[in-house]
Amino acid sequence: MRNILLACSIAALAAGAVQATEVKVEWQDPEKFTDIRPANDSRKAYRERVMKKFDGFFTEMAAKLPEGYSWQVTVTDIDLAGDIDYFAGGAGNALRIVKDIYSPAIKFSHVLRDKHGEEVISNEEKLRDMGFMHSIRSVSDNEEFRYEKQMLSSWFDKELLPKVEQYALALPKVSTN
Repeated sequence: MRNILLACSIAALAAGAVQATEVKVEWQDPEKFTDIRPANDSRKAYRERVMKKFDGFFTEMAAKLPEGYSWQVTVTDIDLAGDIDYFAGGAGNALRIVKDIYSPAIKFSHVLRDKHGEEVISNEEKLRDMGFMHSIRSVSDNEEFRYEKQMLSSWFDKELLPKVEQYALALPKVSTN
C-alpha cells in the first residue's frame, strides 16, 4: 500500500494567511485495479503517472473544504475511460480507444474530519459515469484523465460539499459575547 500525504493550501481572503487541509491518499493494491493499463508505456510507470494525477485531483477537491479539515481517501479500484486496443496502432503500437461503452469508474472509501478531529463523513463510494462522452467540454480540453477528473469533481460538488455545508450549519453557534 502506498501512502501519500498531500497538503493543499487555501489562501485566506482578507489576511492573506495560508490555511491547510490535510489530504492523505492511500492506494490499495493498484496493480490489481480493473484498468490502469498503458497503451505504450511500462505498466509501473503508467500506474505511477495515474496515481500522481489522481492525487492531484483529490488535492484540488480538498482545497474547497473548510480550513482545518482532514480527508483520508483509500482508492480500491479504477477503471479508466476507454480500453486498450493492441491492434489499432499497428506494428506493436497499442492505442486507448475511448467509446461510450468504456465508461470511467472508481471505488474508494473516505473519512472526512473537521478541525476538531470529529468525523463529518465516512463512506465507501462507487462512481461510474455512463454519460461521460456527452458532457460539454472545450474543444481544446485534452487533459489526461479528463473524464475521470470530471466524474470525481461532479461527485464532490454534488454529493460531498453539500453534506459538509449541512454539517457546518448544524453545529452550535459560538457566542462572541
